[in-house]
Amino acid sequence: MLVTILVAFFSTPLVIRLAKKIGLIDNPETHKHPKVIHTYPTPRGGGAAIFLAILSGSILFLPLDKFLASILLGAFLITALGILDDKFDLNPYLRLVAQFVIAAIPVFCGVGISFTTRPFGGIVNLPQPLPYIFSVFWLVFLMNILNMGAKGIDGQLPGVASLAAFTIALLSLKYSADITQWPTIVLALITAGSFLGFLPWNTYPQKIMPSYSGSTLAGYMLAVLSILSTAKVGTLIVVLGIPLVDTGYTIVRRIFSGKSPVWGDRGHLHHKLYDAGLSKGKIALFYWLGTALLGILALKLNAEFKLYTIIFIILVIGGLLLWLTYRPKN
Repeated sequence: MLVTILVAFFSTPLVIRLAKKIGLIDNPETHKHPKVIHTYPTPRGGGAAIFLAILSGSILFLPLDKFLASILLGAFLITALGILDDKFDLNPYLRLVAQFVIAAIPVFCGVGISFTTRPFGGIVNLPQPLPYIFSVFWLVFLMNILNMGAKGIDGQLPGVASLAAFTIALLSLKYSADITQWPTIVLALITAGSFLGFLPWNTYPQKIMPSYSGSTLAGYMLAVLSILSTAKVGTLIVVLGIPLVDTGYTIVRRIFSGKSPVWGDRGHLHHKLYDAGLSKGKIALFYWLGTALLGILALKLNAEFKLYTIIFIILVIGGLLLWLTYRPKN
């Protein structure tokens, strides 16, 4: 973990310099969009530094078998897609199609969900080809959850991603008697360290954005890790409850207002908290503390209580969103 922290930390200034050289800059003066809340030109492409850290840690500390190779290939392609989007602002539907193609790479190499746990007990084995379909959709789903609901405020994404990855590492450690869980523990710590090393450059006032490359890489790696850690999808849903509910609310709101669910706007929870007067630092802290608390709960809950917790998160975050939307304005 220390190695990837250092690689991400020291490679980020190089990415910043390269981004400036090739014009990978988000300038709010020319990039007019309601969701934009930064006030000065900021380099994009932070996902490149994070990927370099994940790649370095994986090569150093993990055996390079077909599973790891497919995961790293998918991570590289997701990062490359993100860099292209950071530069050219690709059509969201084109990005979505590309995400499905990339997500299929690790899944068809064996990284898949073959069973699920019932909330009230028991295991359901998924018949073919459902494991492939479910796994691909899970990867794409989580990439978009992190991109839409956990990115936008300085420090928000790397803090949430590192905490979620560390939670998966702790979860896998509970099953460390199974030797197959050790690579998952190592990969989770590599991922946590990579985002943690990037965090100092992204905290307020940010020197670089994670952008689409960083957020989709976060979703991709966390989805893969949740599959590898004995298919603990429910645990990650709890840990990422805040951005997940926020994104769900946002998609429903856009559809009911006759808008495309994939085109960005200024209606996310972090936007509403900012418009309500909270500073960027306090909003990031809210996401960090919320993710950490949910991570602690997720480690202690069984499947039934995870379901109740998810319902509770939906009610609390949904209620907060509704209050921030319809509260009296001074």
